[in-house]
Amino acid sequence: MIINEIFYSLQGEGALAGVPSVFIRLAGCPLRCKWCDTKYAWPPDSGREHTVGQILSEIEQYPTDHVVVTGGEPITNCELPVLLNGLSDANKHITIETSGIAFVTSLPCDLMSISPKLSNSTPGDPALADEHEESRYNKTALQQLINTYDYQLKFVVDAPTDLDEIAQSIGELENINPYKIYLMPQATTIQEYLSKSQMVAAICKQTGFAMSQRLQVMLWNSQKGK
Repeated sequence: MIINEIFYSLQGEGALAGVPSVFIRLAGCPLRCKWCDTKYAWPPDSGREHTVGQILSEIEQYPTDHVVVTGGEPITNCELPVLLNGLSDANKHITIETSGIAFVTSLPCDLMSISPKLSNSTPGDPALADEHEESRYNKTALQQLINTYDYQLKFVVDAPTDLDEIAQSIGELENINPYKIYLMPQATTIQEYLSKSQMVAAICKQTGFAMSQRLQVMLWNSQKGK
């Protein structure tokens, strides 16, 4: 399978924020989020071919059992189950980071970390916007993921008006645990993160949802491989 990068860092977001983790970034993503900080992983050939054995050998050098499979969009990768089975056999704690645009059953997964893409993610370029809008939100797949896996929902907030869309999305889904919902500032730089954190904090106090850190922005200014 094509691996864009493997690196060791801290989980930056959600319930496991701060936990030392190995990140395995798969190549390829059908979405075109305008604020994406990993655009270099969009092309399906943006990386090197790895066997599962090579991946396991590389991640064993790090002092953690927490592994985050990210992208790109890993859940659309047809080779994902093979990788996850290898990680599971190695007794790794597996987090899958996904936008929730597709559902795959029976995946070894300890935490399905779902970040549904709101309209604030749509790029300005009309060609990219059409492609993105066709794929960015799949209610059926989201519900299946929520029903099947231990999950968290992370919504990127760019402005207070995003709250209406978040509420609509949550209202369309069933069996949602509100304590598994996280709101986080849209930010790719430290300055953006700080300027929007107060706004998101106020929304979290209003709604009761938790505010997620974004340690990769706060600590390393979204530096690649951190």
